[in-house]
Amino acid sequence: MKVAYTRNYLNGVNTPIFSFKETESQSQLSTWHGYVDWKNRPAITNKHGGLLAASFVLVVEVLENLAYLANASNLVLYMSEYMHFSPSKSANSVTNFMGTAFLLALLGGFLSDAFCTTYYIYLISALIEFLGLVVLTIQARSGSLKPPTCDLQAAPNVPCEQVHGAQAAMLFIGLYLVALGVGGIKGSLPPHGAEQFDETTPQGRKQRSTFFNYFVFCLSFGALIAVTFVVWVEDNKGWQWGFGISTFAIFLSIPIFLAGSSFYRNKIPCGSPLTTISKVLIAALVNSGVSRNSTSAIVSMTSSPSLPIPTGNEGGEDSNRKGVGSIQTPSTSLSFLNRAVSDTPACSALECSVQQVEEVKIVMKILPIFACTIMLNCCLAQLSTFSVQQAASMNTKVGSLKVPPASLPVFPVVFIMILAPVYDHFIIPFARRVTKTEMGISHLQRIGIGLFLSIVAMAIAALVEIKRKGVVTDSGLIDSAKPLPITFFWIAFQYLFLGSADLFVLAGLLEFCFSEAPVSMRSLATSLSWASLAIGYYLSSVIVSIVNRVTGISTNKPWLAGSNLNHYHLERFYWLMCILSALNFMHYLFWATKYKYTSVKSSK
Repeated sequence: MKVAYTRNYLNGVNTPIFSFKETESQSQLSTWHGYVDWKNRPAITNKHGGLLAASFVLVVEVLENLAYLANASNLVLYMSEYMHFSPSKSANSVTNFMGTAFLLALLGGFLSDAFCTTYYIYLISALIEFLGLVVLTIQARSGSLKPPTCDLQAAPNVPCEQVHGAQAAMLFIGLYLVALGVGGIKGSLPPHGAEQFDETTPQGRKQRSTFFNYFVFCLSFGALIAVTFVVWVEDNKGWQWGFGISTFAIFLSIPIFLAGSSFYRNKIPCGSPLTTISKVLIAALVNSGVSRNSTSAIVSMTSSPSLPIPTGNEGGEDSNRKGVGSIQTPSTSLSFLNRAVSDTPACSALECSVQQVEEVKIVMKILPIFACTIMLNCCLAQLSTFSVQQAASMNTKVGSLKVPPASLPVFPVVFIMILAPVYDHFIIPFARRVTKTEMGISHLQRIGIGLFLSIVAMAIAALVEIKRKGVVTDSGLIDSAKPLPITFFWIAFQYLFLGSADLFVLAGLLEFCFSEAPVSMRSLATSLSWASLAIGYYLSSVIVSIVNRVTGISTNKPWLAGSNLNHYHLERFYWLMCILSALNFMHYLFWATKYKYTSVKSSK
């Protein structure tokens, strides 16, 4: 194999291309255009890709999410009970950690599109997460690496020593190594699986849709093991065992992923998508003041070379495939970007093709939909913070069994695992017959259902907290650490509705971003689904801080401050989230009704 470099006219950078010495038998095989196998040889049509290749990705997702969620779901208790942070600081630390992990998915997606294949990004990221979990396991095992233990019931007047210094450094180095690894995996694994299907055929597109549904199913299956077995181990056997199980899970995922190497087809990186986006935006601004002849501009750009987008087989009816070849006429939508196409650009570095402009338009149209999902993820952040603390104050016994509060997500997880196959095998086929469209239920309709369910979930959460506070008052246990005489199953209702909302929005947004984005930007676009989670977690911390500051000024007692949850006005906070979610839903309806699909055979 020889490696050469050519000018990539999609983004204006030098991109490696691959040339191969083929035998006579190899030259007769049909190959996937723009895809290679794990040894950088041309990917063969009947050998690489398909359901078998994607099945390895699904198994890996079970282990990857087990490793991540086993700690994230219970981390707020670890931070408060062993690292001695206050409830609000514990909540903010966890949301910042989870937000960073998901935001770093953008880095993983960018690197997958620009420089490395999703195959190598996953392997590198898994090793980084493994190292972070090793650090956390060592700290949890050694008492000298944690603050001294304290017992508030035995000595209520003795303050607990919060983690600091080298111990705090070790804690956050481990956490953010895990966050970096998780981000890389989230940015590379879903597009790697989705790339295994031929989008030029109806069967391939339906299989890809099934993959995204089962990706969320496998994500939930890993979460089920995490929030039951691993959380029980952490609470009863020690956190060193919980971190150890997570370490083993992410380590085991690596050889399983490698076992599918001979079946994968890997998209050749096309260079930095951010270069294309930046160049078009800058060119549109610079050229806005320059008079130009639009006709000559278009003629000039149709003669400019443009790299075909890799979506199909070599030598096979490419003329009918989405995105292949140059786009010759700019669309009228977002017409201000058409100024980037000029026969007399301000400088040669800002020379843009019509195809580049149209690709940037697609990304710009996706962004409002992405932005509308952030509020849902802000609500989801409560499941890992205040909801766990609510459950911890309640009676968590089921018969003689004491259920760890962090196992509450088992309710939405089980529901998702039931709903995902039902949705794929019964609801979608029925919807296809009724609507006579390939999709049945569109991506945007699916996202809209999830956003509406989030409004219901926040209203239920507020009502449940009102009931819990009533029990606190009636029982006189407002300053007691004893469990309240109310079952924690009441909290399950908000978990159930938010979990259902997450299923609809996450699976819908993943497939929406992957199928609508230009092929050269798909990994980065798919990462927006995780970035929405990240921004939602960060926004949750910001809202908590703002609420405390505003209510502290007006009432001299912030709603969400102190070490005792019973003194919080959590029900007011949940009503606020309900109102914000309703406003966000109306905002979403505005953009969703205006959006026009660009992908093949999408439902209207």
